[in-house]
This record gives sequence, structure tokens and C-alpha cells, in this order.
Amino acid sequence: MSQLTDDEIRQVMPHLERFALWLTRNPHSAEDLVQNCLAKALTRERQNDGEQSLRAWLFSILYRQFIDGERRRKRYMKLLAFFTGEEMFAQSSEAMAIADDTLAVFAALPTDYRVVLLLVSVEGLSYKEAAETLDIPLGTVMSRLSRGRKLLHEQLEGKATPLPLRRLK
Repeated sequence: MSQLTDDEIRQVMPHLERFALWLTRNPHSAEDLVQNCLAKALTRERQNDGEQSLRAWLFSILYRQFIDGERRRKRYMKLLAFFTGEEMFAQSSEAMAIADDTLAVFAALPTDYRVVLLLVSVEGLSYKEAAETLDIPLGTVMSRLSRGRKLLHEQLEGKATPLPLRRLK
């Protein structure tokens, strides 16, 4: 296991800060991003195989943290706007049309999928909590969540396949 030393951190810190500032365009967000990157790096084992430098390894961690944070932020903002009924200011007509289409596709999902997506993705319940809330097995929650996400993605990408028919007894 290769552990980071204080000297290594001091050498690479200005580079990480500059990269984070370039990504976030906000000094406070950049500082948080660098701290999260270093915290993650200190808890992970680095393969010291000579192919990847310390700086490249830390840049990849920082970039992945940034991408994950941006995805969470965008998802949160969309859901917040949807559930509060507030419109995002300065949206283009195209963006508003896409948002309306997305909400229409979401509303057209089968209720079983929609409920699980709302509980887990919007309300932040764990799979177990969602299963207890709906009084269904944990595996059913995971299956419905997976199928709901897949169906939503397919319909948004224009690759919608009809829902399979099920035989009810």
C-alpha cells in the first residue's frame, strides 16, 4: 500500500487547486472539491505500478468527484424545480420543452415504477426503507427501480419499447 506523504501533498496541492478552480469557477467550491479529493485519496490504496503518476491519480479522483457532484446538483435542481413548481429563470424555450417532455414521460411511467423512483431518487430513501414503506420485498424495489430507470432512459432517448404484457391470474 502506497500512502501519501505530506511532501507529496504539498507539491501537488497548487495543481489540484488550479484544476478544481478551473472546473468549478468558484473558489469555495474548488477548495471543497480538493479537500474531498484528498480525503478520498487518503482512504484509498494506490497501485504503485509506475504507469500512473501521483498527480494523474489525484487529478482523476478530483475529476470524478466533480462529475459526480455536478450530476447530483443537476438532478437535485431539476427535481426541486419540479416538486416546488418553481420555474428556473432564464431558461430557453428549448430547455423548457425538454423539461416538459421529461415530466410527461415520467408521468406516463407505470405507477409501480414511478413510486419507487420517487421514493429512492427524489425522497432519498434507502432501498430497504422504500421496501418497508411499500410493504414489498427488497428485490422488488431494486427490480422496479432498475426497470423504471431503464424505461425512462429509453423513452427520453427515443428508443421506447412497449411494456411487456404480463399474464395475470
